[in-house]
Amino acid sequence: MELRHLRYFRAVAEELHFGRAAQRLHIAQPPLSQQIRQLEEELGVALLVRSTRRVELTAAGEDYLRQVEAILDSVDAAGRRAQRIADGRQGNLAIGCVGSATYSLLPRFVRALRDELPDVDVSVRGEMLAPEQLAALESGDIDLALLRMPVETHGLHVESIRTDRLIVAFPADHPLTATPEDQAVDIAQLRGEDFISHVGGGRSVIAGVLAATSERAGFVPRIRHEVEETSTLVTLVAAGLGVAIVPEPTSALGVAGVVYRPLSAPIDHVDLAAAYAAARRTPLVDRAVEVLRTLS
Repeated sequence: MELRHLRYFRAVAEELHFGRAAQRLHIAQPPLSQQIRQLEEELGVALLVRSTRRVELTAAGEDYLRQVEAILDSVDAAGRRAQRIADGRQGNLAIGCVGSATYSLLPRFVRALRDELPDVDVSVRGEMLAPEQLAALESGDIDLALLRMPVETHGLHVESIRTDRLIVAFPADHPLTATPEDQAVDIAQLRGEDFISHVGGGRSVIAGVLAATSERAGFVPRIRHEVEETSTLVTLVAAGLGVAIVPEPTSALGVAGVVYRPLSAPIDHVDLAAAYAAARRTPLVDRAVEVLRTLS
């Protein structure tokens, strides 16, 4: 038995006429009759009652038709799903995201994906530092990473999405918050401050920027607290435990008690990049990156 036998039977059962069914199937009537007889012989039951005037379903034929319709509908649905997955319009997409973009870009990105690719099941992991995202890309736990450049890992396709200005997060009662909102704070003015920083040791690009920028200004930053999550970092600033250098989208958190000012420093911006494993590149990932480009 082959699927064509089932399709032939459904056509005859729906038309109740071999001639019309043959026309519908674009085959000659004698081969169609032969295929139906072969199906009945294999099943060992009569599915149709034939006469010179009409064709009718037997009781077994009526029940068999219901099962055949369910089978063929499932086969057709599976084919359509496979085509949509191959075209990148259906499937599962796991996204990892660095802290600052978690609160600014990620919500817009997920909404845009929902609008553009409604049959894609999107899952997100926010507040991921670069090493965790790179490990997750390698293991296949995420399909697309949003992280800070530079990214120096082989086997990845990396594309810069946007450039974010660096700003300084101050407790609201800090003296430097008295400056105008658009007046940049020179990195040298932060000498002697307590800093809240993302974890260092190469795990955070922003921590590396803080170290490099301070060194060029002639001082070593006094790190009082290291954290992994941007939300925790800003909360500690609000608590008055120190200042922090962060990408501008961090201000989207809207934590009360924190005031932001532009940073004037040798390094005053960082790039946000999209990365994925070249060996796991799929049409769905390509479509997701296309959507991401429209938001930058």
